[in-house]
Amino acid sequence: MPMPKVNVIYYPQLNAFASGIDERSYTVTVTTGICDRLNDAELAGVIGHELTHIRNRDTRLLIVSIIFVGILSTAMTVIARMVWNMMVFGGGSNRDSADSRKKGGGGGAMVAMLVALVCAAIGYFFALLTRFAISRKREYMADAGGAELCGDPLALASALRKISGNPGLGNVDRDDVAQLFIVHPKALRSGFSNMMSGLFSTHPSTEKRIAYLEQF
Repeated sequence: MPMPKVNVIYYPQLNAFASGIDERSYTVTVTTGICDRLNDAELAGVIGHELTHIRNRDTRLLIVSIIFVGILSTAMTVIARMVWNMMVFGGGSNRDSADSRKKGGGGGAMVAMLVALVCAAIGYFFALLTRFAISRKREYMADAGGAELCGDPLALASALRKISGNPGLGNVDRDDVAQLFIVHPKALRSGFSNMMSGLFSTHPSTEKRIAYLEQF
């Protein structure tokens, strides 16, 4: 694979991530914190993980999934606003028959808009679940690729243990930003391991990732 750019951020938190959409923009970024904390074998596993993201074009897939979910979210928002406007401004004390007919037609339009809103909401919900499921799957694949590239799965497992103790920026609430972390910041919060939280997580649990690596 072509050599990506390498950026180093002078920051004490432990993180590394891949970015870019083509060979001219592919970049692996690491912090000085992770370089200082990990030994050479562990750092090689982390770099291998990020290189696998680039080799599998995960960064491009992430952008496509975010755009697709964003389109559905925008459609749902627009329909919801139209329904709200019809409910608030569509009524009134219409006195003539023409206004009454318009009001009747407006009722049918309201039903159609409500049906469209429900369909958009269902589509958005399942698109969101699919996006998170794909993200978790790609993390497993990147772990496997990183273990293959560095030739030492246990080193990558050891790196994940160290990083999970202090991944940094635990107050990040945006999932599109959280995906730039090796370990999802929300993984440290209480109750994160329950099934519902897991469905909306961009990363699988660190324990599962380590368990798979130790099976190599």
